[in-house]
Amino acid sequence: MHVSHLTLHDFRSYESADVPLDAGVTAFVGRNGQGKTNLVEAIDYLSRLESHRVASDAPLVRAGADQAVVRAAVVRQGRTAVLEVEINPGRANRARINRSPLPRTRELVGLVRTVVFSPEDLALVKGDPSERRRFLDDLLVLRAPRLAGVRADYDRVLRQRNSLLKTARAGRSAREATLATLAVWDEQLARTGSEILAERLALVDALRPYVGKSYETVARGACREDAEISYRPSFDIGDVTDRAGLEGALLAEVERRRGDELDRGVSLVGPHRDELLLSIAGSGQSLPVKGYASHGECWSFALALKLASYDLLRADGDDPILILDDVFAELDTDRREQLAELVAGAEQVLVTAAVGADVPEVLAGARFRVADGQVTHDG
Repeated sequence: MHVSHLTLHDFRSYESADVPLDAGVTAFVGRNGQGKTNLVEAIDYLSRLESHRVASDAPLVRAGADQAVVRAAVVRQGRTAVLEVEINPGRANRARINRSPLPRTRELVGLVRTVVFSPEDLALVKGDPSERRRFLDDLLVLRAPRLAGVRADYDRVLRQRNSLLKTARAGRSAREATLATLAVWDEQLARTGSEILAERLALVDALRPYVGKSYETVARGACREDAEISYRPSFDIGDVTDRAGLEGALLAEVERRRGDELDRGVSLVGPHRDELLLSIAGSGQSLPVKGYASHGECWSFALALKLASYDLLRADGDDPILILDDVFAELDTDRREQLAELVAGAEQVLVTAAVGADVPEVLAGARFRVADGQVTHDG
């Protein structure tokens, strides 16, 4: 899979841009603030309908414009499809395939698959649990796009349930009136939450061996047993892993914590409270990466997570598009060369760098110069 052409209208800093691309390595080189990251961000947005840089769509639209358009010709198994998304902040986005409108924008998710390496990846290791939950959910959706709808349903249920819980804190009469309605949302929380929980558990099991293998490759003197990932739900599920069993267990825990939730006015049980645990071997024991690992070990673990996700997606049958967004400037020489060698064989690698010297020689390929909002081929 690779993108053969990218067209932008009013996306980020670009009033318009047309960039022809080929399989293999393409580097976008330019000083910070010139728009090189905006190009690869657009391709990644087509993959997930989310940005790896910002939480909302509004910053994606050029100042003064009402909407932005991202269009890409995607080649998969010799066939080309044109994917397009119209970004409308405050209104519904629209998506098209080969100029034909899609009933729901999220049907675009997963048709092009990307794995992004960026300086923000360090937050996977050092950041809040929400960063790691997002990492898992993004990977889930790329593997099974239908789960985008499940995530949206769960978020909707959670918002409604939290609103009811806050209302119940207003007084005794409000609490009594809320309880009957809350029971309906409890069931929906258990139904959608159990599906997300079951999928995450299975994903972590599938990802685990790839993480160990990748960590062994990028960390000096490490072996694959030195890196471990595990999933910790917000309550004890015992040995239950099937969806029906998890639904029952989740509903029972919600009922058990009813008093605590009413007192605090927030949902305390569900996949929104879960954690992906990251551990490394040290001093003869397994230690949490956060708080115990060195800066270099944290980078190695972050790279291992991204490489593992790439390998897992590749095992599903398609080479994802690899995006290396200003990542080489953050790495020491050894990790820079190791990462470059590992990804050089991918069907398509898109690299951004402030200076050409930051791009390792093994990633020699097409090069574009990005300056003053213009993208020009560097012959």
